Amino acid sequence: MIHITENSRYIVLPGTAKLYDRNRILLVVLIPLTITLMQISAVNNALFAIRQTLCASETQLQWILSGYALAIGLILVPAGRLGDIFGRSGAFATGLTIFSIASFLIGLSESPAGLNTLRFIQGLGSGILAPQSTGLIQQYFREEARAKAFAFFGVAVSVSVAVGPLLSGALIGLFGNETGWRASFMINAPLGMAGVVLSLFWLPFGTERKKFGQRGGKIKYVVSQLKTALDLPGIFFLALAVLSVMLPFMTPGSALKWIGLPAGAAALGIWVWWENRYRKRGHLPLVDLRLFGIKTFSYSMLISTIQFLGSTSIFAVFAIFLQNGLHVSAWHVGLITLPSAIASAFGAVIAGKYAYRHGRGIQVLALACLILGLLGTIFTTRLNYYGYPFGWFAVPLCVIGIGAGMMGSSNQTQAMMDVPPEDGGTAGGVLQTGQRMATAIGNALVTAVFFTFSRPVPAGHEKWYLGIVMAYAAICVLIFIALIIAVRFRHEGRRREKKTA
Repeated sequence: MIHITENSRYIVLPGTAKLYDRNRILLVVLIPLTITLMQISAVNNALFAIRQTLCASETQLQWILSGYALAIGLILVPAGRLGDIFGRSGAFATGLTIFSIASFLIGLSESPAGLNTLRFIQGLGSGILAPQSTGLIQQYFREEARAKAFAFFGVAVSVSVAVGPLLSGALIGLFGNETGWRASFMINAPLGMAGVVLSLFWLPFGTERKKFGQRGGKIKYVVSQLKTALDLPGIFFLALAVLSVMLPFMTPGSALKWIGLPAGAAALGIWVWWENRYRKRGHLPLVDLRLFGIKTFSYSMLISTIQFLGSTSIFAVFAIFLQNGLHVSAWHVGLITLPSAIASAFGAVIAGKYAYRHGRGIQVLALACLILGLLGTIFTTRLNYYGYPFGWFAVPLCVIGIGAGMMGSSNQTQAMMDVPPEDGGTAGGVLQTGQRMATAIGNALVTAVFFTFSRPVPAGHEKWYLGIVMAYAAICVLIFIALIIAVRFRHEGRRREKKTA
């Protein structure tokens, strides 16, 4: 059994006298996570340069974004389960290695097809790594310490959102289009490989392998367990469901693409049936569906999934509005959103101090801040229309940032607080898969609302203002639904406290 005390910096693992530093574990987990998340935001600034140097079409540019997100969505849950079984440290280092090598090779790409292939592989590496980050925190941190760790998890997300566009924009500005966009990918390689080296020293590889090898005491038994634990049919049906649901929202095409939605629903139904049957037969399923019987997990996942339907489009729509509608440079867009990212990191740290005991209430407050910030941004568009500088947008965006940071750390803490440590990677994968699917759907819906009201008109036309107002109104509706569920979640907690009092 792992010996962990609440305030101890070090942990002692079974079968070894070595002390593992939890601060180092957290550092080696979060810095690579930040690098992989930066690839979501950084690439937006590089698309124009890629189009010029590789003569990429609109569809090929779309796949630079979609392929990465799709690969992450497909691999998250299987990677989380494999990390739970074989050891999260090994899975973490494997994912980071794949990500780093793919990043370097992307910088050498000479064709859009080659770039998109490598971009998909880069996404697979990121998807393998991501649930291990959650699982390692779940495994080696307890209670208040875990809440603080997830607060820094939220800081990592905030920093990646802010630094990504600024870094890629600076590299392109410094080295030019051709070298700049390549450098924005290749810079991940040395940083990622440094993370792999540090993980070999700071993460408990040997202990995890030894723990697994002792199961049953016989090689034959372990091999048998490996076959049942992989649950290949479960992986196939879940991947089919995720692919069928995400793909129609991520690619242009005819109306026939929407056939994927009922196909995805059918695949999801078959997956649920299979997972229950597989467990009842005594095997280890890809996801033990009893996980959704944990109220803190199921409520928090539902809240974050609905929130992600709207909130992940906030800055994407805002960037399009400023760049295409007002002819503001990408660099200035990054500067306007930078205070919001700093505020988000601040909100994550503050919320992390109280997320374990008061996380339900913090989620309510965080969602209310998001709505308030959105309404403030809508009001500021009116001011800008009448001549006020676009820099004023930074004020309501900071309110949005505070809400997003508070929401990230409190929701993550509440979602994982009752999940058994041995299922931490799988639970993290399920949670993030829901968020990725919601992101794909939400981006398509919100941008559709935005362009319905803003095109086709020249820059500066009042329709651009109408477009962002309607898009943000739609986001407000989605976050308000999440707020209602969060209020219900909080009331559930209060009733439970009264019963135990």
